[in-house]
Amino acid sequence: MKKNFTIIIFTALVLNSCQNEKYTAPETEIEKVSYSLGINIATSVKSQGIEEIDINSISKAITDVFEENDFDISEEEGLKLLQEYFSKITEEKQAIASEEEAKYLSENKEKEGVITTESGLQYRIIKSGKGKKAKETDQVTVHYHGKLIDGSVFDSSIDRGEPATFPVNGVIPGWVEALQLMSEGDKWELTIPSKLAYGDRGAGGIIGPGATLIFEVELIKIN
Repeated sequence: MKKNFTIIIFTALVLNSCQNEKYTAPETEIEKVSYSLGINIATSVKSQGIEEIDINSISKAITDVFEENDFDISEEEGLKLLQEYFSKITEEKQAIASEEEAKYLSENKEKEGVITTESGLQYRIIKSGKGKKAKETDQVTVHYHGKLIDGSVFDSSIDRGEPATFPVNGVIPGWVEALQLMSEGDKWELTIPSKLAYGDRGAGGIIGPGATLIFEVELIKIN
């Protein structure tokens, strides 16, 4: 959480600087570095779930630190407030994701050809192969395309143009289960509930807490 606090402080410095003097496009090396740093910091802040900040309050805090004034809120209390705030943001995201997931899975399981396993994994056979089935201890080579329920692509060996090879037991539970059900040559669409993927922790970046994952997977071979 200290890292989050530091990020916000430096963001405020950048924003405060822009308010206090007329801004011109960066020309010197330090100006370009500073502008690039500002983009990096602001992006990091937004990725934490912060959609708005109060510039005046942050500027006052920065002034108090550098001028060694008494704090309106102690550092200890401030860190506690930040922890509670970020926890609230995470809980809100989880609640929204949970509602979206329940609705999506309920509608998806009614689609033609979709099979739901006891664990909650959903799959649809796109193409059937005739090869052998993988065991949990095997390595497999696959092509895949992964996206969220809103269509955002988060990973794709197909887009990279190169299949991926990995141990069956080295991936998320939804994949571990599906790969042992598939045969060489199979191509399936997998809909993986968050509990069989990254759960409430998410995986950083685009895969947030409680995210449902959709994969198009082709099992090329069992190594």
